[in-house]
Amino acid sequence: MRHVNNAHVATYWLIGKRIIEYEQKGKERAEYGEELLQKLSQDLNRRFGRGFSPDNLEAMRRFYLSYPIEISETPSRKLLSEKSQIAPEELSYPEIADNIQKIQTVSGISEALVRKFPLSWSHCRLLIRIDEPFKREFYEVECIRGNWSVRQLDRQIQSMLYEQTALSKRKLAVI
Repeated sequence: MRHVNNAHVATYWLIGKRIIEYEQKGKERAEYGEELLQKLSQDLNRRFGRGFSPDNLEAMRRFYLSYPIEISETPSRKLLSEKSQIAPEELSYPEIADNIQKIQTVSGISEALVRKFPLSWSHCRLLIRIDEPFKREFYEVECIRGNWSVRQLDRQIQSMLYEQTALSKRKLAVI
């Protein structure tokens, strides 16, 4: 089950990557951002069912921006680059949806990419709200080390564990 959840998170990262690199042409924001996400949401929901609301697509986009990892040439990277020979403005929503459908299978996502995301999507949604990379990494590491639930992670963020630990002389006692 954990592998499936990791593949799910990796798929969301790939969708975020696709939105940034192909729909927004590498820019952090598209000039027509909300309209883009709304149209993409309608198309993906029609083709794949629930889970692709504009808010969720925005979270996927932000997830990719928060974790811009470099991945070596893997089957999933090759799969994504198949269409990259086409100019980004020539890509249509159905083509993006076709690529998403291909990478949504567990076998379509490389093991290396799946291993990069050991936390659930709910954990990741909390972490991407943290703008500071070191702070986000602190919570991610502690969450994995302590096997925190989403609720525990949220509580630790709200209680400012990162700041408390940074100020503490006995850091291990705080954690």
